[in-house]
Amino acid sequence: MAGRCSYLAMEESSRGIRSGESPAAALRRILSTPGAHQAPCCYDALGARLVERAGFPIGFMGGFCVSAARLGLPDVGLISYGEMVDQGRLINESVSIPVIGDGDNGYGNSMNIKRTIKGYINAGFAGIMLEDQVAPKACGHTEGRKVISREEAIMHIKAAVDARKESGSDIVIVARSDARQAISLDEALWRVKAFADAGADVLFIDALASVEEMKAFCAVAPEVPKMANMLEGGGKTPILSPAELEEIGFRLVVYPLSLVGVSMRAMQDALVAIKDGGVPPPSILPSFQEIKDTLGFSRYYKEEKQYQVDK
Repeated sequence: MAGRCSYLAMEESSRGIRSGESPAAALRRILSTPGAHQAPCCYDALGARLVERAGFPIGFMGGFCVSAARLGLPDVGLISYGEMVDQGRLINESVSIPVIGDGDNGYGNSMNIKRTIKGYINAGFAGIMLEDQVAPKACGHTEGRKVISREEAIMHIKAAVDARKESGSDIVIVARSDARQAISLDEALWRVKAFADAGADVLFIDALASVEEMKAFCAVAPEVPKMANMLEGGGKTPILSPAELEEIGFRLVVYPLSLVGVSMRAMQDALVAIKDGGVPPPSILPSFQEIKDTLGFSRYYKEEKQYQVDK
């Protein structure tokens, strides 16, 4: 699968998808290098472009923030496969860095899993995260989560691997277990080891509750990269720096709430300013020129001139 061709994408660099390289190959290349690689969660094309412009090598389309932004609803299994694929296609078209998409619980049984994998490949994703929750799923770091059986969870990962092979793709499969909160840490550790044996490329246990638990997780299948979720503002997992996470053994770090959270606060503050008869202050409102620069107006006009016809 050829590299993604973004509309007005950033200039090619060692951080992004190289010429002739698939998004998944770029992600695998980045994850093979030292460090705990940061991937802020975005929920639309504009946020993805800002992630890229800020210099991050990877983006992550989070289900929590997409549900919030697209539906204005909580992450409780209400958003659908079709809505997530559509949002992902727009995000991937806007950037030239690899993006991992949240595939929730695959939206059904093993056959649904296969369709989800193929749909995310076609939408341009470099990777997809699949979890072992029952339907309807619940947001991570919340109570009341339930997981499917060990056997069904493993079969879902096998179905994902089969769909990847059938598609001739190298999409990265991130296997997530929510068993830490639903059952126990030991159960979650058992599951991620089984997911690795089934062909998962990256492992993730949600809502680990201490540094000790994080170390125990990274000791499982040490050859397989581990993902950490730094849930900002009050999650169950300790918030650590990339250097600390790398020392423990993590290779990928996501930040699920930063962009959606600050966007909500900034919009609330802007509306208060407007309601008071003014406009948002410069501290929260970029200049019109800065907005145009972010969106690529200058580059668009420059390229447009190449195709103008003298009349």
